[in-house]
Amino acid sequence: MTSPRRVLITAALPYANDHPHLGHVAGVYLPADTYNRYLRLKGVETVFICGSDDHGVPVTISAQKENCTPTEVVARYRGIQEKVFSSLGVEFDHYSGTSTCEGHAELSQEFFSKILEAGDIEENVTDQFYCESCDMFLPDRYVEGTCPHCEAEGARGDQCDGCGQSYEQSELDKPHCAICESTPRIVPTKHWFFRLDRYEDRLEEWLEGCEGWRDNVRNFARGIVREGLPARSITRDLEWGVPVPLEEAKDKVLYVWFDAPIGYISFTKEHFKGTDNPEEWREWWSDKDVELVHFLGKDNIIFHAVIWPAMLMGQGEFNLPTSIPANEYLNFMGQKFSKSRGVGVTAEEILESFDADRVRYYLTTVAPEGRDTSFTWEDFIQRNNDELSDVVGNFAHRMLTFTAKNFESKVPEGAENSEFQNEVLQVIREAKEGWDDALDRQKFREGLEKVLKMTRQGNRLFDQAEPWKSRKSDLSRCGADLAVLLELVYALAVLLKPYLPTSSEKLLSTFVSCAPSASDALELLGTENILRTGCDLHPPGIIFPRLELPEDGSDQA
Repeated sequence: MTSPRRVLITAALPYANDHPHLGHVAGVYLPADTYNRYLRLKGVETVFICGSDDHGVPVTISAQKENCTPTEVVARYRGIQEKVFSSLGVEFDHYSGTSTCEGHAELSQEFFSKILEAGDIEENVTDQFYCESCDMFLPDRYVEGTCPHCEAEGARGDQCDGCGQSYEQSELDKPHCAICESTPRIVPTKHWFFRLDRYEDRLEEWLEGCEGWRDNVRNFARGIVREGLPARSITRDLEWGVPVPLEEAKDKVLYVWFDAPIGYISFTKEHFKGTDNPEEWREWWSDKDVELVHFLGKDNIIFHAVIWPAMLMGQGEFNLPTSIPANEYLNFMGQKFSKSRGVGVTAEEILESFDADRVRYYLTTVAPEGRDTSFTWEDFIQRNNDELSDVVGNFAHRMLTFTAKNFESKVPEGAENSEFQNEVLQVIREAKEGWDDALDRQKFREGLEKVLKMTRQGNRLFDQAEPWKSRKSDLSRCGADLAVLLELVYALAVLLKPYLPTSSEKLLSTFVSCAPSASDALELLGTENILRTGCDLHPPGIIFPRLELPEDGSDQA
């Protein structure tokens, strides 16, 4: 007997020092939520986990700039994040944070100790930048410079956002302090390093077997491994973070890249703490039949497809990722989102003018699944109007209005095995199969295109049937044609459910008395007439009114 499918879904932990912008939403959180909703619609058991990345330099820098404590920064921005995600309909089963999750520090220290005991962590004296003006060491984001790989300016001290490569900060060209802009000097300090080179063969063998992954993830990760993995510093000279569990390192903390992904496990454990089975979290991380899917942006590929799997191998108790559908970048008017340069729009700002489903729709249509894409206000309005309003909304409105006028808003009696019925059901069946295949492969834009194509065909079929003529000459035939076209409206409501949860529910409410639940009906779509003859329909009115650009909307960055 086959075990029920179970999938543990995670979304990359956002730093607890900023407002989520649309690039974050389109690349990570929306596709993760869409996938979770899709699986649950199919009856798959899932757990959807996320939370804020509280430790490390980004938070301490924000605290310094805002003249407050890191704890205060975390509390403020985590609240903002949760509100934004909720407003967008992104529904996590559990949202926590690495600084407040009970047991997170202990689990992170356990990872460190086990890898240390295996002999894969070694101490070494390393050169690190020290700022005389600030009287402090400059870990990762406290120092900026020119990338040693692609020569991009403004590269961070641990990784370049331009090319995605990671490196030791001493490799930066033209380094300067991110706080005071002065040129730091090199000072020796002791740190502990993760011997990633000892995992190269295991990582290569594992990655070779990861078939079906996106090329931008698998090829990039394999290339990094084949180049050779240098030992990577696992500790930092900071006060804010998880303390290193060594007496000789009591003034240091674990590097944020090390403790952050462990949050996926500690948050899952916290999620089950208040349930009837608090130890169930172990099953989700250790049972081999559980799929582990990480959603993230391309800047996180090296951490999730190389370093995190090595950590899991070293710890030895938990599953390796099953899939890592990392996306490229969504830009804003051709430029990278940047709060400091005033480029882009936050999720909060766009939700002040437009409802969440309109945002979800557009961000899916421009999802950066295989390449960088760009948000523009003009395209946002045009796609919503030309596709969601004029195609999807108009089709549903035409069907329901015609039924209300000519059949008292009741499902007409269908005709079994008529040529027209078979043609409509085939359109539904092909759309559902294409939708299912695309979403199962985490190709959400492709899946939405299948739904849009089905709706366009529905409009064509309505025109082909000409019910406004047959209602005068053959009311029975008119009703039979309309009955199967209403099946297409119902299929539309079901297939939109992972994408546009609120609008889908409004459309599904039309059929509340004449159809099974969306989950029960999913496998039947396109195989037979599902709607019960004679049942009352409850038209929701215009679901997608046309949009206008807000007065302050602009295509200027």
